Amino acid sequence: MSKQNIETSGFTLAKGSQLKGDDFFDVKVMENITVAVVCDGVGSALEGAQAAKHTTTFLINALKNRPISWSMEKSIKHFIANINRVLYLESMADYEREELVTTLTLVVIEGDQLYGANVGDSRIYLQRATEGRSQEEKKQLIQLSEDHSMHEEGMENVLTAAMGLEETVTPYYFENKLLAGDQILLCSDGLYNELSDDILCEGMKMGASFLVKKASKLHKDSLPDDTTAVVLEIKELDPRLQFKALDLIIQEQYKSGEVIDGYTLISPLIQNNRTWLCEKRGLKFVIKFIPYEALDDVRQLDLFVKEVWMAKRLKAGFFPKSLVPKNRTHRYYIMAYVEGKTLKEYTKKKSLSVDLSVELAKFILKMSQFLIQYDLVHGDIKPENIIITERKGKLVFKMIDFGNITEAYSNVTRAGTPSYLAPERFKQLPVNEQSEIYAIGVTLYELMTQKYPFGEIEPFQNPSFEKTIKNPTKLNAKIPTWLESVILRALDVNIDTRYHNYSEMLYEISNPEKVKPYFSKGVSFIEREPLLACRVVLGAMIVLNVLQLIF
Repeated sequence: MSKQNIETSGFTLAKGSQLKGDDFFDVKVMENITVAVVCDGVGSALEGAQAAKHTTTFLINALKNRPISWSMEKSIKHFIANINRVLYLESMADYEREELVTTLTLVVIEGDQLYGANVGDSRIYLQRATEGRSQEEKKQLIQLSEDHSMHEEGMENVLTAAMGLEETVTPYYFENKLLAGDQILLCSDGLYNELSDDILCEGMKMGASFLVKKASKLHKDSLPDDTTAVVLEIKELDPRLQFKALDLIIQEQYKSGEVIDGYTLISPLIQNNRTWLCEKRGLKFVIKFIPYEALDDVRQLDLFVKEVWMAKRLKAGFFPKSLVPKNRTHRYYIMAYVEGKTLKEYTKKKSLSVDLSVELAKFILKMSQFLIQYDLVHGDIKPENIIITERKGKLVFKMIDFGNITEAYSNVTRAGTPSYLAPERFKQLPVNEQSEIYAIGVTLYELMTQKYPFGEIEPFQNPSFEKTIKNPTKLNAKIPTWLESVILRALDVNIDTRYHNYSEMLYEISNPEKVKPYFSKGVSFIEREPLLACRVVLGAMIVLNVLQLIF
């Protein structure tokens, strides 16, 4: 579920006048899943707080990087068993008794599916909007977790299971389908022991901070126990789920002359035979089919569904018009056919002119600004993905390939083409405006010089960005110095001195007279300030001559 579809809040307060308690929580909204964890470090254990933090951090990182082939149930149970064993063995090694002990509540949201597990007496609740029912029924909370505690009167706070208490653990596990408007609450016993179900239900609308502070006020801001709450609200279900659920044909091979839902295939446009030029009612289109591997690879299916959703969603002149036929029988989408060449083909024999390069820079930057309004980035800016075409006697550009468009600041590792990836992307940092600006810089450098600034980078190579980039003007004397400064600043390896956002670079591209000269770190003082250097040298010579006359 994407960041636009889920709202999260979390808050914790320590008991009494303490500044820090034994509870720990974290929530991570990632590109495909959302993970929330609340742990209540057992107060009678010396290292309860450490156990809570260690468990939370481990589980979120493990689920973020879980093997694609594993089911969510297998992942959750496996990782809980792993961290439980670590806690227990560390306790035995350091204390010879159970000291790293904590309760655990965990939920994972993937698409419209809720996965959850708990160990101990911290709880998970679900509140669902129930239209047409009475107000009393609407306010009911459903406890999804199972308390692992004694049921005898006076023994309710005695745990029968906790993380780190024994070498093996059996978590309570559950799965549920989510609906738009659902709210999920994870909380320690410090919250539900103080607030009734009705108050919890009403307070969830106000968020985690409201709930915890409400409990604190009952005790004049001196809580008897550490108290934590995390609230997740499903604003709407991910619309991509509808595309994924369709039962559509994934065919291994397509051939010229074949008719798919009225579209006649003419010729493949890419070697993989999944993107074709086609014709319907005398008009030409481009039809893009899902990779055949998606038949057995859920990740390939998810990626293509995401691409279809982006193509359908992004309506702007920067991209070819796209549509998804309602009654299609195969898994594909349609794009308008743009007559023209990719910039890679267009510049095969000669560099792109200065005027066209400036227009191209403006085009890519404005396209990127359009995407960032949706918290998106293209993810694969390069000459092969830009078509140059003629419209009303003027050359214009179109950005193609929706396959790598993704959420800004998402951790997509090396998704994209290596030669255009910013240095920080090779260090697993997320894609953002600055990494996209670097790709724009590489694109301009290549099109105007027919060289890569750091040479061609192969997949899985770990390149070095230590050498100084050769100035574009030394490879193409037609490039004005102001444009060279813009390109070099976009390519700066240091993110502190690279353009920080699209608007900053667009302003300088549009106002050449405002561009300040850019110099890389290795450039000498004489090259940076030739006039000042001459003055300094001349001044030094005069001083030496005067000294000679005196002595």
